[in-house]
Amino acid sequence: MTTTHTQSLPPGPRRHRFRVSRRMLPYLLSLPALLTCIGILIPFLTAVAYSLQRYRLSQPWARQWNWGQNYLNFLSDPAFWNTLKVSVTYALVTVVVELLLGLGIALLLQRRSRLNNFVSIMLLMPLMTAPALAALMWKLMTNPGFGILSYLAGLIGLGDFRWASDPQTAMLTVVIVDVWVYTPFIMILLLAGLRSLPQQPFEAAALDGVPRLFVFWRITLPMLTPFLLTATLFRVIESIQQFDIIYAMTQGGPGDRLTVFQVEAYLNFFQSTNVGRSAALLMILWAITYALSNVFIKNWLRLRERSRGNA
Repeated sequence: MTTTHTQSLPPGPRRHRFRVSRRMLPYLLSLPALLTCIGILIPFLTAVAYSLQRYRLSQPWARQWNWGQNYLNFLSDPAFWNTLKVSVTYALVTVVVELLLGLGIALLLQRRSRLNNFVSIMLLMPLMTAPALAALMWKLMTNPGFGILSYLAGLIGLGDFRWASDPQTAMLTVVIVDVWVYTPFIMILLLAGLRSLPQQPFEAAALDGVPRLFVFWRITLPMLTPFLLTATLFRVIESIQQFDIIYAMTQGGPGDRLTVFQVEAYLNFFQSTNVGRSAALLMILWAITYALSNVFIKNWLRLRERSRGNA
């Protein structure tokens, strides 16, 4: 009788798998957002604390809490009201011009074709340029000695046009640079919105012989409103916080013609070493930005709910 001896093989290496309980998974997934929030809150709370202090870098021994006196001083400070007026004017003019130009270009390129696609890509080139670099390019082109734009202005009888060095035309110059840089952003956003609109209302209007202007005001524009609000929100927030274009072109001058919030805060911090006033200016800018964001987002949500109700 033959007996077969079966020799058991040694167990193979065990695979250790890292398992996460379902209760911990939401916390782990939200950890990056939490770390980002902490990274934002630390400098924000530091700025809030500085805005409530009388703090100058040139006099660190005199640092003390003044509990809002920096904000109260703004009420009787003409420089602050000029900063507010310049910031609002700059944001309003740039956003309105960019919306009109962006919408017009998007309507021209709405039809899908190789030529329109190529033109839309070429029009995005200014958006790929850093705003500070674009401002330096325009500063060279508007130089009264060798700038190409100054030369062209001289050909049409504007030989003494001083561009950003003249208080009367400084705002116009920086607005032109801002429009050149950021209009492609609005154009591409509205173009995507136009091409995503349902075609049934437009086909029905074409069959009924409805005029194009009527179709634009009664069909296209209402359906495009959420995209317009989105573009306006991004551009208003960016424009009212503008720094690089204005500082690279004029450093806030001539005089105080272009001292927007960011430039004024920068000059207060690095030239006057007034940390408390600079932080208070940035806190007011944050409050304005927060209020504008709430207004636009509430209107956008209301439009979305209305569209869902109509559907």
